[in-house]
Amino acid sequence: MSRLVVISNRVAVPKARGAAGAQGGLAGALNAALKKHSGIWFGWSGEDVPEFTGETSEQTFEGVTTVTMDLAKQDIDEYYNGYANATLWPLFHYRLDLAEYEQETAKGYERVNERFAECVAPMVEEDDLIWVHDYHLIPLGERLRARGIENRIGFFLHIPWPATRLFVSLPYHERLVRTMLRYDLVGFQTAEWLESFMHYCEKELGAEVDEETGCITFEGRRTIARAYPIGIDYEHFMSHEAGSDAREAEQRLVTSTRDRTAMIGVDRLDYSKGIPERIDGIGRFFDKYPECVRDLVFIQIAPPSREDVESYQQIRAELEQKTGEINGARSEVDLVPIRYVNRGYSQAELFGFYRAAKIGLVTPLRDGMNLVAKEYVAAQDPDDPGILILSQFAGAALQLKDAILVNPHSPDDLARAINQALEMPLKERKERHQKMLVSVRDENVQEWTENFRRDLAKVSQYA
Repeated sequence: MSRLVVISNRVAVPKARGAAGAQGGLAGALNAALKKHSGIWFGWSGEDVPEFTGETSEQTFEGVTTVTMDLAKQDIDEYYNGYANATLWPLFHYRLDLAEYEQETAKGYERVNERFAECVAPMVEEDDLIWVHDYHLIPLGERLRARGIENRIGFFLHIPWPATRLFVSLPYHERLVRTMLRYDLVGFQTAEWLESFMHYCEKELGAEVDEETGCITFEGRRTIARAYPIGIDYEHFMSHEAGSDAREAEQRLVTSTRDRTAMIGVDRLDYSKGIPERIDGIGRFFDKYPECVRDLVFIQIAPPSREDVESYQQIRAELEQKTGEINGARSEVDLVPIRYVNRGYSQAELFGFYRAAKIGLVTPLRDGMNLVAKEYVAAQDPDDPGILILSQFAGAALQLKDAILVNPHSPDDLARAINQALEMPLKERKERHQKMLVSVRDENVQEWTENFRRDLAKVSQYA
């Protein structure tokens, strides 16, 4: 059986995982796959050094070997904070107004991808399957090919792929897609992103595209492109149900809301998540239904991210301002309509918060999948489930069609959805929840991992 070599920007190293089985989600699934296939996980350590040396650090824990390298501060500024998160991230999330196009950061992005290739290539054995993850490492497959690596190499994009007319605004856009076509298998979260990619390949590159098989033929080379919707680690997540941390978190929320209906949003602090627009929608709801101020409390959990990037500093300031305005106008001495929490919580605590909240708000402006939506559904009491309000622009909307789907740009649409959720009878809530739960349970992260690895192993049969 072929080994699996996973390459990603960051690595869940053993010391961070703690006890066996302590980590769920994507990291847990990849570790399980690596353990099964005696694999290696390679990536950046998260540390910076005065200058890049190419030295690596290796750890083995329960049959999984993780290998990390340090990057120079200039590398981090140009590759990570620069091109990856100030150029590709906003562009791929349809925020052309926030995308920065700097030649130096683009050079840094290429340079760091070359450094990944330099460090990982000597570790690759003849029959290894190589699986590269996400927008930080799009050119890595090409860099590995340049070093003589002929193994089957797959790539998975965890974020959206933009429409062609948007993507061509990127300088050297053709160069980026050409590197993607050096992979044997390219995966996307949804059929929409897959179709956008194939449309670009056909219309801009002149590639031969077979939409039925996903085969893209370009300059004598064939690449398979497919959609692989990612899921949660359902069994691991549900293991929190009986734990004390989840029960205590649930009770904390129930007690603190004092018989008011709790509505929750849990998002990394990022402009793609639509949090300011969400606050506008809640404000519109209170304008239309002022009597509900005493009946409903919204809790927004938004741990900070990428604080070195200016656009993230701006969204935090905007969110604090909007929350303050609503609370200032609607608060009483004994209540505050919106609780804004700028910190993170453990997965067990989030399970408890989700269980206590009768409405879950997941309203990104654009998202590859959004697993919070699936976690919220999984955490509900099947005998008295809450209602998920979900953006139609989240990848999860294609699977969770029984959520209340909304246009996150419309405050009136969101206000209507909140009112609909509050008035929904138990019978309908249970029917919606049961249908969504089947998808969340069955289309889990283990299934996703195995589907991609299996197709990568068979890729020569397709191409």
